[in-house]
Amino acid sequence: MAGFLFDQLIFGPVRSRRFGNSLGINLLPVDKKICSFDCVYCECGWTDEAQSQNLPKTEEIVQMLEEKLIVMKQNAEAPDNITYAGNGEPTLHPSFSEIIDESIRLRDQYFPKAEITVLSNSSMLHRREVMEALMRIDNNVMKLDAGTDQMLQMINQPKRKISIEEIVEQLCRFNGDLVVQTLFLRGNYKGNKLDNTTEYEISRWLEHIKRINPRLVMLYPIARETPTQDIEKIGKEELNTVADRLDALGIKTEVYE
Repeated sequence: MAGFLFDQLIFGPVRSRRFGNSLGINLLPVDKKICSFDCVYCECGWTDEAQSQNLPKTEEIVQMLEEKLIVMKQNAEAPDNITYAGNGEPTLHPSFSEIIDESIRLRDQYFPKAEITVLSNSSMLHRREVMEALMRIDNNVMKLDAGTDQMLQMINQPKRKISIEEIVEQLCRFNGDLVVQTLFLRGNYKGNKLDNTTEYEISRWLEHIKRINPRLVMLYPIARETPTQDIEKIGKEELNTVADRLDALGIKTEVYE
């Protein structure tokens, strides 16, 4: 399965339930997914094994972003969010910090009320320049898909050695000023049973969430075709049960279908 890939570096704006009128930025190639994870459910397909490749140039991205913002300004089409997403993990770009700074400058110049959002899998927070750049933006949306390290390794299949404890420790550095997004699933892959909906997994996951104390948790099921076919979509009623447990902890939650 090839997966769903963004075929542009700057895309949209699109209407998003999460981010309003959202202008997307893809810092990765338009023809393949580059990521530090290889999640079994990723709509972009499997991670390309050739991780050393030519990424979009910083100057090209900044120029295209400014050109797009100028057109939006002329059309009185204000974005609510400038959102870093795309074909993999945006913080892998070696000039991520510089690009964020340029985005803040352009945002302040053209649409100062817009927010800057990064969707990340939480795997590159050990890099000082990445963490410092993320601290300068408005919305950090970070992945945490498991309660145990075993389930993390099976569902997210990290490309570098990383544990769930390391991820949780890094997420705690945001001091609660972040959004955690979690995708729940059940299925089988390579002879392993994948299930982050068991009571044990959810209890451990809730412990992590309490420790991180995010301002919002987003709960998701599978939304598009996945690279491996034996995965079950979790129903909204089941996700609402998890949301109720978060609500009891005083943590705001949004459930998506």
